[in-house]
Amino acid sequence: MRVRGSCPCCGTDRLLPGRDTDGTPICRDCASITRDFFCDRCAFEGLLLGGRLCERCTLSDTLSCLLDNGTGHVAPPLQPLVTILLEMDQPKSRLIWLRNPNVVRLLHGLATGAIPLTHDGLHQETPWRTVAHLRDLLMDSGVLPRVDRQFMLYQRWLTERLGVTEDPEHCRLLQHFATWHQMRRLRSKAEKGPLGRSQTGQAKQEITQAGTFLSWLADRGRTLEHCQQADIDAWHTEKLATRRPAQTFLRWCMKTSRMPRLTLPPQVISQDQAPLHQHRRLAILRRTLNDDSLPLRARVAAALVLLYAQPVTRIVRLTIDDVIDDGATLTVRLGDPPSPLPEPVADLMRAYVQSRQHLPYASSRSSQWLFPGRQPGQPMNPVSLQVHLRKIDVPPQRGRTSAIRQLVLQAPAPVIAKALGYHDKTATRLVTEAGGTWSRYAPGDHRR
Repeated sequence: MRVRGSCPCCGTDRLLPGRDTDGTPICRDCASITRDFFCDRCAFEGLLLGGRLCERCTLSDTLSCLLDNGTGHVAPPLQPLVTILLEMDQPKSRLIWLRNPNVVRLLHGLATGAIPLTHDGLHQETPWRTVAHLRDLLMDSGVLPRVDRQFMLYQRWLTERLGVTEDPEHCRLLQHFATWHQMRRLRSKAEKGPLGRSQTGQAKQEITQAGTFLSWLADRGRTLEHCQQADIDAWHTEKLATRRPAQTFLRWCMKTSRMPRLTLPPQVISQDQAPLHQHRRLAILRRTLNDDSLPLRARVAAALVLLYAQPVTRIVRLTIDDVIDDGATLTVRLGDPPSPLPEPVADLMRAYVQSRQHLPYASSRSSQWLFPGRQPGQPMNPVSLQVHLRKIDVPPQRGRTSAIRQLVLQAPAPVIAKALGYHDKTATRLVTEAGGTWSRYAPGDHRR
């Protein structure tokens, strides 16, 4: 009942519920099936549910019932949500989702006004996974303004974490640290692009270790204002790697005069892996461009890494509008000005953009992200993209380092930095590491 296509007997494109003598799917007429499978409301031929209605019409009736505001009609502010749910593929999955009693409660509460149709209103509801998915749908349909998903999940986690902190003074300190340091930093990053799980995960570790440090210090009979260097040294003596995230909190406390200025153990920075040799980078690039058996999405991402030295965190923030195609030249807005893609990379990008119309998720097809994720309105997770690149033997970090070092030797570093979205200080360091010098460039405007 879910097999559709062109009937091999009569050539019509429709439902193929029957089977011929060879087991090939055929339409009901050619199979001499007397029962019809047309929806009594929309005449769609497919699986029928109660009242001889198709799954989509059944979904429409279910939503109308759940989102009734008491007037017999869907609450007007929630009509865009109904539209996007009906436009999604696989209405059966939506019907299963609507059987969840928590989903029923949330939708009915939003429709009747018992739950405010705001981010703050949803912030108070549970369970958080169901609320997070519903919030994504509301943002994707335009009912709620777009807010970074990871930031909201972190806010919910923080509320729960502070709720189990027994000492009122510790709770107050952690709240101030989160509000005036962490959230300001996360909001600033969210304005430039979607937050990743690693960023909010780091913030959670900082809060957790900060709370542990305050409790540990209290067990030693000291308050934060009377903390001494011996306490700091003792704290870091055992499990240094685990306790290091607390240093962000300690620095903030010193800066805001909540504790004396003490010395923290220095952080040991491990050196990056050696960049790929130039010949190896070009060989990998040539293979990804020519091997049609590799996934198209991974090939496009690999080209941006190996050719334009783009980190995966920046690649996943590209949108469809960043790809500019005038028919003759295709450019990608990596910096200023947009960078032209040479052939065959340009054809590869065109094929990928076209293939997005066939993604399995309707919300992904309507997304403006060039690399859409599974969650509605969210880009692909950078970690997931790294996994895809490694599956086709493309090392993202080493490949990017090799590409940028080669680029700064081939063109004026100021131009490279601006066009590829790198900071001038980063470009200066790369030129030095690659054996070049800024002195060989005459002063003036290098954009031409």
